[in-house]
Amino acid sequence: MKISRINRFFNIVLGALAMLVVALLSAFITMRLAIHGREVKVPNLTGLTLADASKQTRSLGLILHLENRFYSPNTPPGHVLAQSPAPGVTVRRQWAVRVTESLGAQQVAIPDVLGQSERTASINIRRLGLELGAVAHIAAPGAPGVVIGQTPAPNAVGVDRPRVSLLLSEPEGAESPQAFLMPSLAGLTLAGAAARASAAGLHIVSAEDLNLPTPATDAAQPSAATSGSPSTTSAPVAPTIQTLSVGTVVAQTPPAGHRVVKGDPVHITLTN
Repeated sequence: MKISRINRFFNIVLGALAMLVVALLSAFITMRLAIHGREVKVPNLTGLTLADASKQTRSLGLILHLENRFYSPNTPPGHVLAQSPAPGVTVRRQWAVRVTESLGAQQVAIPDVLGQSERTASINIRRLGLELGAVAHIAAPGAPGVVIGQTPAPNAVGVDRPRVSLLLSEPEGAESPQAFLMPSLAGLTLAGAAARASAAGLHIVSAEDLNLPTPATDAAQPSAATSGSPSTTSAPVAPTIQTLSVGTVVAQTPPAGHRVVKGDPVHITLTN
């Protein structure tokens, strides 16, 4: 009789332990499914139209964010030129995928706005569908607020993006920051570029990781960024420096040798 009761007790204990193990395994499996069920791999959007890229990301629960627009002779206008994160990267749903749109080959001539007021120059730049880039000031003889320098130069060809930066005159007697030449950031890592810009009293406001098949080689051309694009581009889901992959600077705005003053924003382009 006692043996029967002992056997019954052990059967109850073993049954309870078995149920507990099953419950723990079920909870573990449910947790794993819940976690990984919210993860997806970033699709390859390069070469797709923005509409197709939007449909593909939306079907995966991702958010497409247009961050920058660049000229490209090899990619048709309206198609994705670059993206971040890169294809195949695992992210959570509702993650923002930042893309750069191709504008096709450069069709618009860079206007000559030298000698114009900032307002007139801005109007003439935007009238052509271009963007107003960085605006810097330097003490110079003559009327204040007049454009005495621009980047790219008038009628320049082969520029990478539709942006024109201006250098305006200020009264020579006015108290203004001392101007100096923009240092070259080409070939530096993101950390190195940030350190060099900071040492000069400048700050990187955007950085764009293009990861293009054929990286740009002219580091003196204006670029976006981040911002990264990661500027500019950019983005409400603005390119934060921390989210960009390790790469080197291939382009910058303002370009090397351009007159800048402390506190001016800097936009860089990175590629692997």
